[in-house]
Amino acid sequence: MKELIYSRNAVYETLSARRRQIFSIEIAEGVQEKGKIAEIIKLALQQKIKVSRVPRPRLDKVHQNNQGIVAEVSGYPYSDVIEILERAKGELPFILMLDSLQDPQNFGTLIRTAEALGVHGVVIPSARTVDVTPAVVNASSGASEHMLIAQANLSQTIDALKENDIWVVGLDQAGAEIEAGSRHLKGALALVVGSEGEGLHDLVRKKCDIVLKLPMKGRIESLNAAVAGSVALYLAYLSRPK
Repeated sequence: MKELIYSRNAVYETLSARRRQIFSIEIAEGVQEKGKIAEIIKLALQQKIKVSRVPRPRLDKVHQNNQGIVAEVSGYPYSDVIEILERAKGELPFILMLDSLQDPQNFGTLIRTAEALGVHGVVIPSARTVDVTPAVVNASSGASEHMLIAQANLSQTIDALKENDIWVVGLDQAGAEIEAGSRHLKGALALVVGSEGEGLHDLVRKKCDIVLKLPMKGRIESLNAAVAGSVALYLAYLSRPK
């Protein structure tokens, strides 16, 4: 299956990661060969990828925010939980699990945060969830291309992680407040973030070792999934041994 990746960071990171086959790259006429565009052209030449100049309206049909560039690539290369655990060898595993997230922007934001903080991999359900689409790649600024993302049954995956001595923490408004320097975030960790509307599903919630929520002082009852998940990831990152 082929996809059309758009925006400069997304195309650049796809080239840099070398995890997908890239069939061609189209750049809008009039776009100057400098900055990220120049870097993309250089990588494309090194990898013997065809680069063409095309009228801007052709790219606008792919997406209005294409930033003057579109790449035709192979489908996203999903990983598996075993590979994620192998990447963590020598370190305490740090895993993000997403329970039926629906919004591509939220998904992309969480992937970008996870990649920046050294998360070893992301696990999403096999169905009823947003996939790694071009919109997600764009929202993550291409971080998805470097991140190991697995599709799996979350309940069974939690059981497998527990067998590997990984502490599973759910993030949900019904949980106990996370304390500064929480011991629950310090070791081998899988953080489970619920969907935008429903939060954690009952079975997933019951499988977690503990369910926590972010402390809130203002009048707003909760943060959206991407913001809450990103804050929790940062708290976990700060608690991890360096």
